[in-house]
Amino acid sequence: MIRSIKRFFVVWHMLAKYGVDTLIPRTSLHFIITGLTFLMPVAWSRQLASSPEVRLRTALEALGPIYVKFGQAISTRPDLLSPEMAQELAKLQDEVAPFPYQQAISIIEKSLKMPINEAFAHFDATVLASASIAQVHTATLHSGEQVVVKVVRPKIARTIRNDLALMALFARLVNWIPEVRRLRLPEVVQEFDKTLKDELDLLQEAANASTLRQNFLDSDILYVPQVHWDYCGKEVLVMERIFGVSISNIDTLRAHKVNLKKLAERGVTIFFTQVFYHQYFHADMHPGNIFVDVSDPENPKYIAIDFGIMASLNDEDQYYLAENFLAFFNRDYRRVAQLHIDSGWVPDTVRVTDFEAAIRKASEPIFGKPLKDISFAQFLLTLFQTARRYEMEVQPQLVLLEKTFFNIEGLGRVLYPDLDLWDTAKPILERWMKEQFGPKALYRELKSHAGEYTQILTGLPMLLEKNLTTQQQARAKNSRQITRAVLLGFMVLALIQPALWGEPLSRYILLVLAALLSWRLVRSR
Repeated sequence: MIRSIKRFFVVWHMLAKYGVDTLIPRTSLHFIITGLTFLMPVAWSRQLASSPEVRLRTALEALGPIYVKFGQAISTRPDLLSPEMAQELAKLQDEVAPFPYQQAISIIEKSLKMPINEAFAHFDATVLASASIAQVHTATLHSGEQVVVKVVRPKIARTIRNDLALMALFARLVNWIPEVRRLRLPEVVQEFDKTLKDELDLLQEAANASTLRQNFLDSDILYVPQVHWDYCGKEVLVMERIFGVSISNIDTLRAHKVNLKKLAERGVTIFFTQVFYHQYFHADMHPGNIFVDVSDPENPKYIAIDFGIMASLNDEDQYYLAENFLAFFNRDYRRVAQLHIDSGWVPDTVRVTDFEAAIRKASEPIFGKPLKDISFAQFLLTLFQTARRYEMEVQPQLVLLEKTFFNIEGLGRVLYPDLDLWDTAKPILERWMKEQFGPKALYRELKSHAGEYTQILTGLPMLLEKNLTTQQQARAKNSRQITRAVLLGFMVLALIQPALWGEPLSRYILLVLAALLSWRLVRSR
């Protein structure tokens, strides 16, 4: 508790020092935060020389790795930030000083329940990479295989828990303010919480890597390293060590005479294959996580690492996304607007014509450029920013997809500036739509459910007979009810007829008719 209170004042001090309160629009929230900020002495004499965007980035860096990761996460949220702010926060780097290798060995031995020399023939004390959640060492198995060993930072779970508790508290407090409620900050923090917990569990990352490897097992465009499950635990991950050229090292790729056009196009193909064929994609494809196998320069192959953040799309999101892309490039803005409403991304109270006009206004300037210069990712950003004015519901899986798309397209354009992304993507999308909704899709559906359909057809005659019998019984029941009503009428008339006609003969006639009806009722049971 004391540690949490202390951390709260540290965060408050840093936000006041860097003037984060000045970033808030002049709403009721602005005056509340500003008032609280000036309770801190550091705010009385602060000099705010740099831009608000730079100050927020600097404040997050000063607060430590968890806040840096939070800044990175929200930098991909066009529904929350201005383009200028998102661009500045994207500069945040998740780089942290390594912890002593003796601590790493202790964590490994505890997790694997064996001494380090039993697990590895050699373990390198030098840190290969260090980040906020974990650090990586190289090692050699007794079989001779070279591997990398990822180890979670000691006590990082407690640090994350404390920082997230403060973030969640702040989000809940400001969520009471009407101007802020639309941003759904508690859900933003909750989603960040889930992402960090997934990254902390290295068994989950191992499972992610294995799934992606299986999806691209026979691929000639993407290689995923093998997980060594016998040496994995919640705090330790051991994978095959890969050797390749970093995707950001363009000069080295050129020196190896790599076909950069094909490399850029293959990056786009990998993205769309993951999203539309596997429904499961690597959601952290920044340059630090991508390498290239240059052994065959004319047919370069991507190598992916770091599988802590993965995402998936359900069938409905997948369909609406594909339809949105196709409608956009056909300039069918009415269709784009209607798809957003049909999918529930935008409230159904929004007028389609108004939303269509807004999308048209934002999108038409994009088509003023040559097709190769059209940014797919910029289209998504424009679409999200337009939809934000119409109270678009935030879709976490789509936010991760948009972030991944920005990375892939950005890398593709760096590798090959004339990359025609649509020319590469359109055949994949059209083929997917045809496979999903064409005659072959219908045949697959019938074939996959043949057993169920056979069972239904076999039982169909019995169901029809039962239905006909039920209908006949219902008609017979109705007939009996009508007969009873007529019988009752005759009997009543037989009793009251003297008062009506004064003739006894009519009474006997009515009684005979009543008797005949009674006999029919008995026979029909």
